[in-house]
Amino acid sequence: MASTKNNLEILLEDNHFIIINKKSGEIVQGDKTGDTPLSEIVKEYIKEKYNKPGNVFLGVVHRLDRPTTGIVVFARTSKALERFNKMLREKQVNKTYWAVVKNKPTKNEDTLTGFLRKNPKNNKSTSYSTETEGSKKAVLHYKLLKSLDNYHLLEVDLETGRHHQIRCQLASIGSPIKGDLKYGFDRSNKDASIHLHARKIEFIHPVTKENITITAPTPNDVIWNACK
Repeated sequence: MASTKNNLEILLEDNHFIIINKKSGEIVQGDKTGDTPLSEIVKEYIKEKYNKPGNVFLGVVHRLDRPTTGIVVFARTSKALERFNKMLREKQVNKTYWAVVKNKPTKNEDTLTGFLRKNPKNNKSTSYSTETEGSKKAVLHYKLLKSLDNYHLLEVDLETGRHHQIRCQLASIGSPIKGDLKYGFDRSNKDASIHLHARKIEFIHPVTKENITITAPTPNDVIWNACK
């Protein structure tokens, strides 16, 4: 059950990790903007809640792009961080995303394989059909969940975790994500978000070994609400 504290929507919390439903515009880790990152807000919350003196340990397990919403996992101990990193390397963490696109893909279900190369100058990735210098193989699976009047809801499962992978690969088949100007959508969303949401995560608890499945509610807007 999600709880909201300090403006944080907490999806699950225990002694080993904390899972947050990130809002659009929040950054997971500090960057050149100097804006307060989510990691610092979560640290402050833990410090206050548990009355912890000194520095609070918080490890960033994975990241989400600033305009993207949904599940972010933070480790509360170095041991949990180490085990999460191992699970990610061994592909034992399943992450499912929802994406709203304007142009319906030609296939209702497909696997996209490409080679993505990141350009650090404009913080953008380009997808190539064959391997090129500096590129990394990118694989995702998508299926159409629902069609609205003007938009289509896709469910995306990642096999690899590349820079802007979903945004870039969906754009490469002519289906850029709603609001994503960087990857070819025709106009931005008013709040500068994009309609990409980290919807679900499944993994084995790094300490107790129980199966964990968490689903993050979508943001409260007209399009996301119509997708339910």
